[in-house]
Amino acid sequence: MPESLPGEPGTDESEDRPRKRRRRRRSLWFTIPVSVVIGLLAIAVLTPVTVGTRIWYQARQNERPRSDAIIVLGAAQYNGVPSPTLKWRLQHALDLYRDGVAPAIVTVGGQATGDNYTEAGAGRAWLIEKGGVPASKVFAVPVGRDTLESMKAVGDEFGRHHWSSGVIVTDPWHGLRAKKMAEDNGIKAAASPTRSGPSVQTRDTQFHYIVRETGGYLSYVLLGKSVQVPDETIKRIHIDPSGTPSSAPSTSPRR
Repeated sequence: MPESLPGEPGTDESEDRPRKRRRRRRSLWFTIPVSVVIGLLAIAVLTPVTVGTRIWYQARQNERPRSDAIIVLGAAQYNGVPSPTLKWRLQHALDLYRDGVAPAIVTVGGQATGDNYTEAGAGRAWLIEKGGVPASKVFAVPVGRDTLESMKAVGDEFGRHHWSSGVIVTDPWHGLRAKKMAEDNGIKAAASPTRSGPSVQTRDTQFHYIVRETGGYLSYVLLGKSVQVPDETIKRIHIDPSGTPSSAPSTSPRR
C-alpha cells in the first residue's frame, strides 16, 4: 500500500510541525543578520555618494540673493599681499558688491605661525586700496585657521551688526560645507564660488576635491569637527612681478 503524503489522512502532522518551526527559526537567524549587514553596507556606500553629489551640484550654483553682507573666506597671503587664490575671491566679492548683492563685505581668516599679517587684514586692505570699497563697508574677522573656527567668529560679527544673511565666496567644492557651518552659526547663507584656480582646472583635480570635501562634510555633520583638508590651491602659489601665478609645494594647508 502507498504511504500517505504529509497533510493527507494518515500523516503524522505532530512530527511535521516541529520540523517546519525549526526550519523557520534557522531561516530567520540567517535572514535578519544578512539584511542588517546589507542595510549597513548600503548606508556606507550611498551616504558618501549622496554627499558627493550634493557637493558637485552646489559647486555649480551661483547664488546671489540680496543679503546683509558678502563673506570672503580666507586663503594664503604673503606679507600682506593676497595670494592669487585669495585675490580671485576678493575680486569676485568686489563684483558682487558692485552688483548690489550686499552693502558690506566681511573678510575672514587668521594668520599662520610667523606671519605678520592676517588673511582677513590683507583681504580688507586689498578691497579698500585696489577695489575702492569704502573702509566703513569692509569688516575684517582675523580669526581662524579652519572654516569652522572662522564661521563661529563670523557668526559673532553678524550678531554685532544684527545681520542675518550672507553670500559666501570660496572655491566651488567648499560651498556646501561652508554654507552648513554658516547656517549652524545663525547665518542664512548662500554661496557664489569663484571659477578660477587649480581646483577647477582638470577633472582629476575636481574629483580629488569632491572626495576630500565629502570626508570633511561628513566629519563635520557626524562629529562636529573641521578636519584637515588640502589648501584650496593644492599647491602654494606665489606671485611674480608679471602677475602670472607660479607653483611651489604647499606648506600650510587649511581645514
